[in-house]
Amino acid sequence: MRIILGIGGGIAAYKSAELARLLMQQGHEVQAVMTQAAQEFVRPLTFAALTGRKVLTDLFAIESAIEHISVAQQNDVFAVAPATADLIAKMAHGLADDFLTTLYLAFTGPVVIAPAMNVNMWQHPATQANLETLRRRGHRIVEPASGYLACGMTGPGRLAEPEAIAAAILSELPRRHDLDGEHVLLTAGPTQEPLDPVRYITNRSSGKMGYALAEAAVARGAHVVLVSGPVHLAPPRGVEVIQVHTAAEMREKVMENLAPASIVIKAAAVADFHLSKVPDQKVKKTAARISLEMDPTPDILAELGRKKGDRLLIGFAAETQNLVQEARRKLESKNCDMVVANLVGGADSGFESDENEVTLVTRTGETIPLPRASKREIADRIFDQLLHLRLEIHAADGR
Repeated sequence: MRIILGIGGGIAAYKSAELARLLMQQGHEVQAVMTQAAQEFVRPLTFAALTGRKVLTDLFAIESAIEHISVAQQNDVFAVAPATADLIAKMAHGLADDFLTTLYLAFTGPVVIAPAMNVNMWQHPATQANLETLRRRGHRIVEPASGYLACGMTGPGRLAEPEAIAAAILSELPRRHDLDGEHVLLTAGPTQEPLDPVRYITNRSSGKMGYALAEAAVARGAHVVLVSGPVHLAPPRGVEVIQVHTAAEMREKVMENLAPASIVIKAAAVADFHLSKVPDQKVKKTAARISLEMDPTPDILAELGRKKGDRLLIGFAAETQNLVQEARRKLESKNCDMVVANLVGGADSGFESDENEVTLVTRTGETIPLPRASKREIADRIFDQLLHLRLEIHAADGR
């Protein structure tokens, strides 16, 4: 595939050379486009040597007056890494004063933006408003990492690692539509079970794995309905999102949308218990101890297992020990076709992270470890295995 790699002016521009190398190693063509400021940090010759192509730098030193149009038409994905606050602002407001920003306006395909800047610039309301504009436009934002910055400050603003950016770019490339005609019903995120009108119990699920699965399913041609608990994530492009808060609400919406589904994936971290009688007024703090009598929430996965019919049913298991054994127990007790299991509780657990490391346990007896990768990449691996599992099930059933 053909990828435009835009390089903005920041110290993180040196990482873009590694990004270009990664993309080339995976067999893709890369067309580098540099701003004038980017050339102060890395010379165009570096990218020319890595990509084997002339680097585009100057709007008025080109072979054709419409070269930006032809480049836009010849490539599949437009990526900008690093994207400075200035570049993000120009893209958000449609300003085009160099080759990179002019090319952006002429490009009609998927866009991936990897910001990098000072922490205060990143957190400024103007930058965040510009990023929200780009998200609403359907662009994919690869969030910066937190850590020590070149300016001496610490916080979010470091360019994401080249591997993470490459995974985001490749996820936007045109794929074979091997999920054409499928209706995928997904759940994601936590639930919130109220204790009184202002308090609730919940868990640490960010919803990122479920949302990555929704993005992957849409990219592969599926119609996707996502029943989501409260999360701080942009709705995936092309996905029908239904927002809920409690386990009871999630069960209701899942059952309402079950009929057309051919694949059901329960990635949500549903609360196990809830307060059956929630007080009408806020419970006041006193010096006395308080006890809560809580009832189990509806077991949505078990109910789906009883009603699944010919559907594929995939559950998730977050465990702190005996990972495979617990996943296998859940698969059998809930009548799942596959359980995606990961260890939680450690510093590198899947909660809130952009990466994950899971083990797939299937009804055909396989145990498949998936090494640590971006959640988007893990999502595609899950669908790859899911389609393989369907073929095995049909073969075993003589279909």
